[in-house]
Amino acid sequence: MRWKQKPEPCPETVQHLMETLGVDAVIAGLLVQREIKTFEEAKKFFRPSLDDLHDPYLMKDMDKAVARIEKAIAAGERIMVFGDYDVDGTTAVSLVSSYLKTYYPDITTYIPDRYDEGYGVSFKGIDYADDNGISLIIALDCGIKSIEHVNYAKARNIDFIIGDHHRPGDELPDAAAVLDPKREDCHYPYDELCGCGIGFKLIQALGQNRGQGIEDLISYLDLAATAIAADIVPMTGENRIMAHFGLKVINDNPRPGIKALVHLLKKDTLDITDVVFIIAPRINAAGRIKHGNHAVELLTEFNFDQAQQFAAEIENYNSERKGLDKQITIEALLQIETNNEKERFSSVVYQEDWHKGVIGIVASRLTETYYRPTLVFTKSGEKYAASARSVKDFDVYNALEACSDYIVQFGGHKYAAGLTLLPEQYDGFKAKFEAVVADTIPEELRIPEISIDAQIELDAITPKFIRILNQFAPFGPLNMAPVFHTKNLYDTGYGKTMGEKDAHIRLYLKQQQQATPDGFAAIGFNLGAKIAQVKDRALFEGIYCIEENHFNNTTTLQLRLKDIR
Repeated sequence: MRWKQKPEPCPETVQHLMETLGVDAVIAGLLVQREIKTFEEAKKFFRPSLDDLHDPYLMKDMDKAVARIEKAIAAGERIMVFGDYDVDGTTAVSLVSSYLKTYYPDITTYIPDRYDEGYGVSFKGIDYADDNGISLIIALDCGIKSIEHVNYAKARNIDFIIGDHHRPGDELPDAAAVLDPKREDCHYPYDELCGCGIGFKLIQALGQNRGQGIEDLISYLDLAATAIAADIVPMTGENRIMAHFGLKVINDNPRPGIKALVHLLKKDTLDITDVVFIIAPRINAAGRIKHGNHAVELLTEFNFDQAQQFAAEIENYNSERKGLDKQITIEALLQIETNNEKERFSSVVYQEDWHKGVIGIVASRLTETYYRPTLVFTKSGEKYAASARSVKDFDVYNALEACSDYIVQFGGHKYAAGLTLLPEQYDGFKAKFEAVVADTIPEELRIPEISIDAQIELDAITPKFIRILNQFAPFGPLNMAPVFHTKNLYDTGYGKTMGEKDAHIRLYLKQQQQATPDGFAAIGFNLGAKIAQVKDRALFEGIYCIEENHFNNTTTLQLRLKDIR
C-alpha cells in the first residue's frame, strides 16, 4: 500500500470556515478538500435541498423529449421504455415506466437478454416494438452510440428518445431527442448523472409540464439513489442531493420491491454502503443469472406480498451468483499462476464456459488481487465477450481504444468497460493490450494507494466531531468517507485474528500519552497477517475510517482499519 497524504488545505480558508461555522480545524480542512470554501457552500453541503436540483430543461433536447412523449400520449401511441440489464438500467426503466403509468396506461418495458442480445439497444428489442405496434422507444442508460439501431427503427416508423450518460462518439443517433450531459453541445450544469439520474430529470421535466413540483416526485428517488450508489458516479452536486433524499425514502417509505429486499435481510436502517453491497448486488443478480425483467418486476410491483415473492426469487439468484463468482475467480487465478503471468502489467484471461453474468465481478476480484487493469473473457455465441476493470487513475477505455484493431465492439468508461471480439483476434488483443498498458501506466499506479485526509489524535474523536462527520454522508467518489492517520497506537492486549484462515484482525486501540481514558474497537479486513506487528503493546501507526455500529438499539463507534505499519 502507498500511503498518500492529501495536500494541506489553504490555512486562510480553513481559518475562515472555523470561524464562520464554529468547527475545528480538522472538519474545516475536510470541507476545503471537498472544494467547500464559504459558509453558503457549507450550508448547501450539510443541508442538501431539492430546491438546488437544476431545471431539467437546461439539458439539451429535453424540450424535444417532453414534446415527443406528450405527442405520443395525445395520439394514443404505444410507448416502450428500454434499458440495460444492470442496476442503473433496470432502476431507470422502473422509474420512468412507473411514473408514466400514473397517467397513461399504454406503457411497456423491455430489458435485453444479457446472453441473447448483449449490452445496449438491440435489433431484437426494436423488432419486438415493431411487432407490437410500438412507435416510441425511450432508451435509458444506453443508446448514445446506437446509430444503426436508431436508423433501423426509423425505417419502421419507430422514434427513439435516448437518455444516456456514457461518452458519445463522433456522431449522435438520429433520434427525436438525445439526452446526455456529456454531449459537447449540451451545457447542462452537471454532467455526472447516471442513467437513472437522466430518467429522473426526464420525469421532472414531464412533471413540470403537467404542473407538478419536485415534492410530487420524491417517491421515485429511492430508485435514483440505488443507481447512483451502484454505478459509482461522483457523490457531488445533484447526485448527492438525490442520494440524500433517496436514502430517506428507502428508510422511511420505500416502494414495496425495495421494502421486500430489506425485509428479507432484517436490517432496520440502510446507509449508502448498504445500498452498494446489499440492495444493488441483488438487483444485478436478476440480469446476471436469469433476466433483468425480474428486477423491473420487483421494482414496479406495488403489492407487498407479490413483491416478497419476487424478492425471494432474486435472493436465490444472488446465492447462485455468489457460488459462480467464487468458483470462476479460483479458476481465473489458477490460470494466471499456471501461465506464469503474475508479473505482467495486465491480466487477460479466457475460458469458454465461464458464466457471462459474473465475469465483471471476477474481473474486479482479479484487479483487487494483482492490482492491474484486468479483462475476463468468456464465449458468447460465435464471439468472445469480456468485462474490463481498472485501477485508480488508469483509463481502461482509452487503453481499449488503442486496441480497437482487435475489437469488434466496446463501450464503457474510465474504470469499467465491456467488449466483444472474434476468437481469432484474442491472442493479438491480449498481446496488444499488455503492450499498451506497459507503455502507458506509471509505476506508482501499480501499487494500491490509500489517500489520507487528515492526521489526528484519538482524543479528537468526540461526540461533536462524530455528529458533524455523519453529516458528510452520503459518501461516494469525490466525497469518500474521510480517512484518518494516527501515530503511536497500541493494542491493549485484546487483539486477535478472525474470519476464514484468520484473514482479519480485531483490536482495541489506545494512543500513547493521550488523555482519553477509553480506547476504540477497531477491525481490519484482510490485515490478519499483521497481527504480529501489534503484539505486546508494540507501537504502530494506522489509517482508518470511523464507523458507527447500530445493534440492539445501541450505537457504538468502531475504527475500520485500512492499513497499519
